[in-house]
Amino acid sequence: MNGLNHSAALIALATFLVAISTRADVTPHALFTPHGVLQREMPIPVWGKADPGENVTVVLDGASVSAAANAAGDWLVRLPARPAGGPFMLTLSGKNRIELNDVWVGEVWLASGQSNMERQLGLRNGQQPLENWEQEVASANYPQIRHFTVARTPSDTTLTVTAGKWDVCSPATVAQFTAVGYYFARDLRRKLGVAVGVIHSSWGGTPAETWMRRDLLTSQFPEVITAQEKAVAAYDIALPKFKAEEPALLKAWEEAVAAAKVAGKAAPAKPAPPRNPSTTQNRPASLYQGMITPLQPYAIRGVLWYQGESNNGRTEAYRTLFPALIRDWRAQWGQGDFPFLFVQIAPFRGITPELRDAQLHTWHTTPNTAMVVTTDVGDADDIHPTRKEPVGARLALAARALAYGEALDYSGPRFQAATITGGKVVLSFDHLGGGLVAKDGPLRGFTISADGKTFVPAEAVIAGDTVEVSAVTVTAPVAVRYGWTNVPDVNLYNTAGLPASPFRSDTP
Repeated sequence: MNGLNHSAALIALATFLVAISTRADVTPHALFTPHGVLQREMPIPVWGKADPGENVTVVLDGASVSAAANAAGDWLVRLPARPAGGPFMLTLSGKNRIELNDVWVGEVWLASGQSNMERQLGLRNGQQPLENWEQEVASANYPQIRHFTVARTPSDTTLTVTAGKWDVCSPATVAQFTAVGYYFARDLRRKLGVAVGVIHSSWGGTPAETWMRRDLLTSQFPEVITAQEKAVAAYDIALPKFKAEEPALLKAWEEAVAAAKVAGKAAPAKPAPPRNPSTTQNRPASLYQGMITPLQPYAIRGVLWYQGESNNGRTEAYRTLFPALIRDWRAQWGQGDFPFLFVQIAPFRGITPELRDAQLHTWHTTPNTAMVVTTDVGDADDIHPTRKEPVGARLALAARALAYGEALDYSGPRFQAATITGGKVVLSFDHLGGGLVAKDGPLRGFTISADGKTFVPAEAVIAGDTVEVSAVTVTAPVAVRYGWTNVPDVNLYNTAGLPASPFRSDTP
């Protein structure tokens, strides 16, 4: 059974169980299973299904709350905020009684995005093995790290149910965990000493638009909805045309296969019908409706996000889409501006600098966010870098600063301003740590321009807390760029060992 069919089966089962519950038993939402983690230090929503009017009582470590199911059979209670601890029994009772054992109160983070977040720690067909994965799996005895994978579920309507279960981290289970989420949780667990739960909801190859609420897209980004409508209309024309031409296409293909066999060459791909844009997981809002709304209002500390590859080529739109996604997720969860920590896309020959700049822009303009720079962990020939441990570790640093208030260096230097002095451009930064450093020799990756259009390689030197950039051929500079290529060769860091993001001093 493929992944999509398996997910559909899980959702069907969950829906069936909900249907049963409305006739009789109290049933909790799928997020509430044995081995789960609940968020500490904030009210804890617990919800599910029961008979209309049925009184449901939820008990955790002596705290008891009750509510009656509404006319649709939905009920929700909020347990009082409590400190970290466990293991506890979470008990739900109405006409029946459910006991969920080994439940902990600790830290909960939602990990979402596309393939680089989805990538599991263990082996995956068609992808390179992750660095040190075997050693990490063998040593992953962290019983207070828990992982919940949300079933792959695109939907044209807003769902309230999902399927999955909480898994306890061990060598027997961890290979299926999101690698970035695992490394993040491992470092956080070591530092905080509390249970850490990761809710993993991602899907490879998906654009930001599919993770956004439909009403938001309709009101603020109508061009996204229009593009989808045009794609559906084009498909309605293309499919009958393909069917009419299919016999001739297949005959030509069979002849080409035979010729390739004689020539000892690879056979051409078989003609396939056009893909229906109404069924793809990439259609606007489909994954938000099927894989994010079912998680609300589960209490979380914040979000980990690794996405953007599928918005490459539409970077100007991403500069507004991505911040809007963050704002709306926060609004829909109703927990205020929780930390939203995201990963800048690593060097790769198919990723443009404009995408990284859109991500940097989001960090600059969106409160309580942090961006992990990955210029030193990429692979020019692979969109899926194998070094996931530094990514998770840097996300954990950002969480410790933004979510837990630690005074530490969690980011490399971030460009702030450029001042033109004579024939030089002087660059200033924040997140200096103990100061700026050039790693592995003189500074690399800087270019300079006299007209804002043509950029030439520049000499760059560290001068205190600034970088001075110049070129013999540019006597009256107007702009500087750093790492402004698909695969930047750059080496500006701070003393904390964290790299600077690529940037441009000129306005896009």
